[in-house]
Amino acid sequence: MIAARRLCRGWLFPPLRPAAGAAPVELFAFFPDGEPVTLFLPGDEAPLALRHVPASARMLLALPPEAEQVTVLVDGQPQQLTLEPAAGQAFAGRNVLLAQRNGESASQVADFLVWHAAHHGADAAIIIDRAPPDAGDLAAELGTFLAADPRGRAMAEVLVLRVDLPLGRPEEGPESHPLYAPDAPGRDRMEAPAPDPWTARLGFPLLYDMIRARHLAQAAAVARLEVMDLVQPAPDGQSFFARCAAEAGGVLPLSGERVYPWAIREGEITFGDHICNRFDGIDRANSWCCVPARLPAQAMWMPHRILGTSGTPSGSAAFWRCMALRHGGDGKVSRIVARTALQQRPELQAMAGFFGRTPEAVPREQANAERLLPVREVSGQRTAIVTTMKNEGPFILEWLAYHRAIGVSDFLVYTNDCTDGTDDFLRLLMRKGIVEWRENPYRESGMKPQHAALDHANTEEVIRNADWAICMDVDEFIAVHVGDHTLPALFGAVPDANLISLTWRLFGNADVHEYRDEFITQTYFLAAREQANKPHQAWGFKTLFKNMGLFKKLGVHRPKGIRPGAAERISWVNGSGKDMPQSEWRNAWRSTSVTYGYDLVALNHYAVRSAESFLVKRDRGRVNHVDRDQGMAYWFRMNHNVVEDRRMEKLRPRLQAEYDRLMSDPEIAAMHRACVAAHRGKIAELRAQAAHETFYAELTSPRTAALSRLHGHFGSNVYLAGPAVIPDEIAARQPQDDFFFTVEHVDETQH
Repeated sequence: MIAARRLCRGWLFPPLRPAAGAAPVELFAFFPDGEPVTLFLPGDEAPLALRHVPASARMLLALPPEAEQVTVLVDGQPQQLTLEPAAGQAFAGRNVLLAQRNGESASQVADFLVWHAAHHGADAAIIIDRAPPDAGDLAAELGTFLAADPRGRAMAEVLVLRVDLPLGRPEEGPESHPLYAPDAPGRDRMEAPAPDPWTARLGFPLLYDMIRARHLAQAAAVARLEVMDLVQPAPDGQSFFARCAAEAGGVLPLSGERVYPWAIREGEITFGDHICNRFDGIDRANSWCCVPARLPAQAMWMPHRILGTSGTPSGSAAFWRCMALRHGGDGKVSRIVARTALQQRPELQAMAGFFGRTPEAVPREQANAERLLPVREVSGQRTAIVTTMKNEGPFILEWLAYHRAIGVSDFLVYTNDCTDGTDDFLRLLMRKGIVEWRENPYRESGMKPQHAALDHANTEEVIRNADWAICMDVDEFIAVHVGDHTLPALFGAVPDANLISLTWRLFGNADVHEYRDEFITQTYFLAAREQANKPHQAWGFKTLFKNMGLFKKLGVHRPKGIRPGAAERISWVNGSGKDMPQSEWRNAWRSTSVTYGYDLVALNHYAVRSAESFLVKRDRGRVNHVDRDQGMAYWFRMNHNVVEDRRMEKLRPRLQAEYDRLMSDPEIAAMHRACVAAHRGKIAELRAQAAHETFYAELTSPRTAALSRLHGHFGSNVYLAGPAVIPDEIAARQPQDDFFFTVEHVDETQH
């Protein structure tokens, strides 16, 4: 037990008399609140060195060999301390594991020791037991487990070390809580647990340096780990201790990958349950192994690195961090990692065998397989679009004609609650063999309309048999910028890709106020800049994917649920043909400054159209965010009249030819005219109402038109707050002016 002296704002640990008389005396302080205490020597004396790091300090003192006590001024108050001898002989010449135990059981600690003894020649350990004073006797339990396993008898010296004060961060709850698991879904929405410094994450970063001074100066090598870590066996069989000994600078970095069970059975969690890693897990936990005798005299052992070393290590050793040992106490893997990101790994299954464990494997798809996208060979380019609509009658025909002209073969359309003839039009088009139409099953499912449609679309043959598929809306148009501007040209430009994310390019209303029955793509040529990362929605994307079973089901922005083992076959590119980072594969829905690209393809998004049509759009509501209005804030965010882009004119001949072919059918032409008439009738009805006419006047005002040209000059909070926060003098600025305007934090987002 290490006893500490309580100070008014922290703790002072007894100074250590070094084994070698000429070495300096070392004194350590811990101040949990983070405000450093002042440490001085009385009179004119000065320490050899004084270093503060967060919540900690280390003082080096030069004292005569016969000194028994030292007086230190702490925040101006004298503290007389008795020197304690360092106790390093027990670990002299040994390969030592220096590990923190924070909630792991004695059997788990024993497995940790046995693994490293068997694979890396560890023959000693110091286990820092963070348990409170009334906890059980870990040392006795550990001795029992090690004695029962012949592989554990190689551990010649094991010291369980306790400190008589809580070493955790005082403001945090137990480290085991999912809030502190880095991969836990929804951490930003979790309520923080009550503070518990006995079990919180370590708050005393000089703990390891203090243990070095007390016990480890003469060790052959020391590895700083957590009890939930296992250093991986090297392919050549060389232990990481041996690799560290070969490092000229005496330090070998350790790089840790977080691994997980697929499921947690009843009973105690073991290392051997951890058979999965994250396919998108690119960040690593950092630690180290060192040869103490080779380090500079004033090097400082921190949790993740050693300060004050020289030289560059030749490499690193890898370890697994078995997350459920510390964070899986509630028995649910999904609380600490998204299971859709997990993939089973053979090297982890081999590790499970070492511990005699038969863990629950990632299951093969059986239940509800008919509701998942099929696994199939794909060699063609037959492309299908699945979409949802509500009161889009006058815009259907151009959208269909355009996408048929660039190479889309199949359309699956879901509608709900239409009043403008959209349903009748789609029934007719289905009878003509042009689309497949379905009533949206959102009422039966309880889902939002768009999600209900996609869930159902997984079962539809038109989607299951497609070579490529995409979920997109009727105000979105695939704009291919390569070759002859068709999908075959796009596929030819990225022949190895099996997913292509199409970043939105927002197109504004081009100051068109009245509805006209004209092509959207040939009327609205004013758009956002390509480099338009604000507002947040500007760089949303949709994903065209090869329907070969890499993912389990359709999603709004990209397919969802990577199948086990599929990650290695994914070739996902952006609209410029550049690889999408793995970190984007699971949850991303918008592009970033790293992932956006328009060189090959874009998704032109005509979200507002004319001001009159926007009245109808607002009145009918949304198919996804059904509880959100589409008011001035939405118009402001999505109406970008900043730069001109007329590339869609190149498609006019193809579009016109296909449109004319469809309109040559008298029934189709009549139904289109009926939908146009219904749309005009709805506009007249809405404009006859004072509230809608007032809204229309604001949409078409000179101020609103001016704001549509100033995008790029506003901060993110302006888009959250809405256009009303923009002063008139800012709205009067010219697009070419050099200015930037934003507002403070916005409590409630406007829609």
